[in-house]
Amino acid sequence: MTAENEREIYHKLEAMKEIRNKTITLERLKRSILNEVRSGDQEGRCLAQYKREMELLQQEKMSHVEELRQIHADINAMETVIKQTEESMSRKLSSAARLHEDYRPLKHEVDLLRRQCLGLDRLPELHEEEGSPVTPDRFPAGLSGSRSLSVGAAVGAVGAVGAAGAGSFLAPAPRKPPPPPPAFRQQPPPMKSCLSCHQQIHRNAPICPLCKAKSRSRNPKKPKKK
Repeated sequence: MTAENEREIYHKLEAMKEIRNKTITLERLKRSILNEVRSGDQEGRCLAQYKREMELLQQEKMSHVEELRQIHADINAMETVIKQTEESMSRKLSSAARLHEDYRPLKHEVDLLRRQCLGLDRLPELHEEEGSPVTPDRFPAGLSGSRSLSVGAAVGAVGAVGAAGAGSFLAPAPRKPPPPPPAFRQQPPPMKSCLSCHQQIHRNAPICPLCKAKSRSRNPKKPKKK
């Protein structure tokens, strides 16, 4: 084995080591992004339920004058929950977008190293992962200037190794992902048991959404004597 062959084998081993380290970081970022997106989408589904609950409360407000004071209190509480849920959803999706800014250029570098050094195919995109909540248009397509410079430096390093058989792979220090925001504890709406199906429904619901039976009070008001 010639010295030239030994140098080539050495540089391939260095490339494999760098690819492994960057792939581990890439997988960590990918898991963080998927968790944040799933959590944000769950908040979105909760938000839709809260808004439907708000509509029911508005209908009750028009039909039950004697319960206006309590309904107003419920509306104020639901508005607070909706606002907090919207803020939590926005924080989670913004966090996923920030993590994706680190993920995308790093994946580009890993795919480039896999292809030019090892002849391997690229890793699947986030939206190509089975069961991924990420859609192709979830994140913007453009790269920032600083990210493009980092990718260009990686391309130059790979080209130098392929042409001269020498060089080193310097891994850019990955930016530490921001800590996740504190979990929000949502306050459940006031509930009661349906007298027909015995399931838990909203305290002021006019009909049971499960069995469609008209909601009745356990202590109906007695009519006033003339």
